[in-house]
Amino acid sequence: MEVNQYLEIFIEESKEHLQAVNENLLVLEKNPEDISIVNEIFRSAHTLKGMSATMGYEDLANLTHKMENVLDAIRNHKIQVTAEILDVVFASIDDLEAMVNDIASGGDGKRDVTAIVEKLLKIENGEALSAASEEVAAAVSEPLAQTSYASEYDEFERTVIGQSREQGFSCLEIEVELRSDCVLKAARVFMVFEVLEKCGEVIKSTPSTEQLEEEKFDEKFIVTIITKDPAQEIESKVKKVSEVVNVTIREVEFEPLNVNAAPQQEVQTEVSKPAENKEVKETKEAKQNKQQAVANKTIRVNIERLDILMNLFEELVIDRGRLEQISGDLNHPELNETVERMSRISGDLQNIILNMRMVPVETVFNRFPRMVRQLARELNKQINLEIIGADTELDRTVIDEIGDPLVHLIRNAIDHGIEKPEDRKAKGKPAEGTVKLKAYHSGNHVFIEIEDDGAGINREKVLSKALAKGVVTEEQALTLSDKQVYELILASGFSTAEQVSDISGRGVGLDVVKTTIESLGGSISIDAYEGKGSIFSIQLPLTLSIISVMLVEVEKEKYAIPLSSIIETAIVKKTDILKAHTQQVIDFRGKVVPLVFLEQIFEVPTVEEKDEYYSIVIVRKGDKMAGLVVDSFIGQQEVVLKSLGNYLTNVFAISGATILGDGQVALIVDCNALIK
Repeated sequence: MEVNQYLEIFIEESKEHLQAVNENLLVLEKNPEDISIVNEIFRSAHTLKGMSATMGYEDLANLTHKMENVLDAIRNHKIQVTAEILDVVFASIDDLEAMVNDIASGGDGKRDVTAIVEKLLKIENGEALSAASEEVAAAVSEPLAQTSYASEYDEFERTVIGQSREQGFSCLEIEVELRSDCVLKAARVFMVFEVLEKCGEVIKSTPSTEQLEEEKFDEKFIVTIITKDPAQEIESKVKKVSEVVNVTIREVEFEPLNVNAAPQQEVQTEVSKPAENKEVKETKEAKQNKQQAVANKTIRVNIERLDILMNLFEELVIDRGRLEQISGDLNHPELNETVERMSRISGDLQNIILNMRMVPVETVFNRFPRMVRQLARELNKQINLEIIGADTELDRTVIDEIGDPLVHLIRNAIDHGIEKPEDRKAKGKPAEGTVKLKAYHSGNHVFIEIEDDGAGINREKVLSKALAKGVVTEEQALTLSDKQVYELILASGFSTAEQVSDISGRGVGLDVVKTTIESLGGSISIDAYEGKGSIFSIQLPLTLSIISVMLVEVEKEKYAIPLSSIIETAIVKKTDILKAHTQQVIDFRGKVVPLVFLEQIFEVPTVEEKDEYYSIVIVRKGDKMAGLVVDSFIGQQEVVLKSLGNYLTNVFAISGATILGDGQVALIVDCNALIK
């Protein structure tokens, strides 16, 4: 079988199964007696093993099989769930994830897992029954399997069986046992059903057909059929199906109901064809129709195709701007009407394409419960992670970049924020600390908040450390608000940790968080309450590709200022400009706002003398504001954000460029860089 064509699906589904195992293991740790959770984990692991074996990744399949044995021992009550056992299972998940990632990057998925396999074997053998062979384990679990899969028949089914017997048919229960290491169990079940349907009429299966299709069973299942074929002949045919190791056939024996005395029911059958359980058939058909409907509504699309589609649409946006300008210049009624219609349609198309690129932040958030558990164990702390708004959507480009900053912030909250259980009790707090990870939409932005109920931030400690590091001067320290002091911890090399550990203390992390978020056109702010906790709030744009801007002119050059940064525009007299510490400022609604002259920042040659008024764009970054001085406003426009390329990196206060309708290039101003 040529498996390369299935590689992409294998990688995606493997990641989904590993994530499901991770999530269910965390639930199991809190509910160690709930065997249904173990069954869910076992099914995910079993499916992953089957997929890996089919694709030829033996190391992946073997390690999953060893992990499966431990899970099997747990669900058969041979060993008890403990944090230590789960540590080993989590470590094996890490190795499995590393193998899948290696396959995804073009590798062979091979990995030395000797150490973790030995640990899994010790768990399996140390807590298992005295005879550790697979045969004994199978023998012990066999009665359980037989008991749980005994078929029971309702009144309707008994009536159908009774009427079929009167017409010369026999009713047989066929118990089929598959190999314990069988891959693609659902496919084997389908093959068995295909054989049996040629022998007679299938009226029931235990477990149900839906559970069999989803592989929600162990090695055995029972199929009840009405047939005229001899039992030995049926047994021989079923045994020819690969992976079937045993077939047991028994005739269904019970007193048939008195059909004549029963109320009139729709159980009439043709002589040539036995009756079928209509309810079972209808349920199965409804399930299949539902699955088919869902399948028809979903399709996997390579993200590169979406990127190409987005690039093509960006070109269309540029031409749309050009057409709008030509239409405005010519003022032709029919042209105006056509361009307006095209603008509306392309606007709708733009929304659809942008929504196609939107991804729930859940894809980033779902890695954190496992990380929090590990950190809590390392630091001997009790921590509860609450995730709110995981279905909030962000552009894929932002999603790819936001993961690492969130890791740093959560590690910081756990290490510096949440106190040890004994310290929390001494303060009258519950021993278990809480970290909340929250995401929500507001306008054209997404906000992500990391909140903890820990010790908060010690203002004096941060300030003294900042003074010692030279981050601020004595004079500046006197004028800083609490919020400004808290945000000093985002400075490069800043750390208040008493000692360096594997988790924190090197002064690397929060400065990277700030840099990354600002590079995405976002911002971060901090609120803290000493002794009660702190909140780190991240503001991010919904998308980075097509943005709304205010076009302005400085001399003969055009610049684009993102609307997300603008508070408002103003016209100010030169005589209203004040000076404070050599900085030109204006009084804007009772606040002192410093002015930034773009012609000076970008060294634009002055051609003619300015008049007595300044055009000012008031921009904001968190609580800070600045007034960008320009020559004139052109107007609002949607533009495509283009990179400056590899040759123009780190250009101060410029985040990219765009092509305008008349073919000119306008630079996009990075307001965050201009506000200090």
